[in-house]
Amino acid sequence: MLKARLYDISLFLTALVIAFSSDRILINHTDFFKALAFFWLFSSLYYHLRVLSKSGTTSWEHGISYDSSFALFAGPLGLFVFEFIYRFTVYFYKKWTKTADPNEFLDTLYNIGSFVITNSIAYFLFLHLQSSFNDFPFGFWILMLIIVSFSLLLSSIFLVVALYILGDFKTIKEGIKFVLKSRSLLDYGTVAFTNGLLFLFLKEDKWEMLISLFILNYIVSRSYHSKSQSIQHKLERDKFEQMAYTDFLTGVFNRTFMDKKMAELNRTGERIGIVVADIDKFKSINDNYNHAVGDKVIQHFARTLNSYLSENDYLFRSGGEEFTLCLRKRNFEDTLELVHRMLNGVKNNHVDVEINGETLSISYTASFGLYFYTANDQISMEKAYIQADQLLLQSKQLGRNRVSVENTLSSVELK
Repeated sequence: MLKARLYDISLFLTALVIAFSSDRILINHTDFFKALAFFWLFSSLYYHLRVLSKSGTTSWEHGISYDSSFALFAGPLGLFVFEFIYRFTVYFYKKWTKTADPNEFLDTLYNIGSFVITNSIAYFLFLHLQSSFNDFPFGFWILMLIIVSFSLLLSSIFLVVALYILGDFKTIKEGIKFVLKSRSLLDYGTVAFTNGLLFLFLKEDKWEMLISLFILNYIVSRSYHSKSQSIQHKLERDKFEQMAYTDFLTGVFNRTFMDKKMAELNRTGERIGIVVADIDKFKSINDNYNHAVGDKVIQHFARTLNSYLSENDYLFRSGGEEFTLCLRKRNFEDTLELVHRMLNGVKNNHVDVEINGETLSISYTASFGLYFYTANDQISMEKAYIQADQLLLQSKQLGRNRVSVENTLSSVELK
């Protein structure tokens, strides 16, 4: 977009004017080039630890910036030289690694312009307010917090304007919300404290302390970044695992997870009620209505079954309209009573569906097979599942809408 290009160029030209209309570089050339080398080196090392954010089609990186301390030490012209060298180092690195955006050159001009403008203003504020804060306890640090906060807020405003021009923000309210939430109070304190120390070390010619602070900052940032990456990777693995083990239609566990969980429960020695449940005459629902209605009924059936379960129980979709339950931590009487409540809950409920603009209530029933036993080597979970499936078939043959039960602990079969 032409407006976005003009905006980036105008920021760069403004920074250029500020830099060359200000005083010359405030320090001798030896100290300047020494500071320039250290700041460039550690900023470049720190670059890959920055956090990537995105809004719409626009992305940006953020992290601890060392610009404020360099501006206070070398002035706006010195800051411009540093920003120009550092930003174009990043530009050529992205070109070399083929990670550059199509508008990377203009983005580089934007970064140089916005950082030079905001931190040059911070420099002039520091010069103007420094004497007023000298008599205050911790006056220097209060002033650093004020000017750093101001420069960070102004930087966020520049970014909001860019996002507004690109169409990622539609209203002023969105922009204000972004400015207020883009950084936390901890971010402001970290940047102010780091830049304050760097400036003091530069001013007092304590290069070893300056390098030590850079190294400490890098180690802490690297550690935080590694932990963040580990957490992110774990979240992604958990998400993929959840997707692999979750039925896409109902949101309950699928057959793959059922096989995995049954293998885990196989030799626990606990008493378990294996239940296989199936919607009665499901084919007629699909035939009389359509498959979309059939899916609604399956989803309703899953929600109904799930509503009766505790945190120790498991519900799996083991087939089309068939579900398998592992009911745990209960005796036989409680397990049987729970299954009967499920049966009645299905029978006394209905599904509201919309067909051709008309809302219909569909009632249905379900049949259940309950096999209650102790998980051990003699009877595996797989065999128990087969037994429960046979009991389900028995319920179907006896007229549906009922529970067929076998309790191996008492060797009594109940119908």
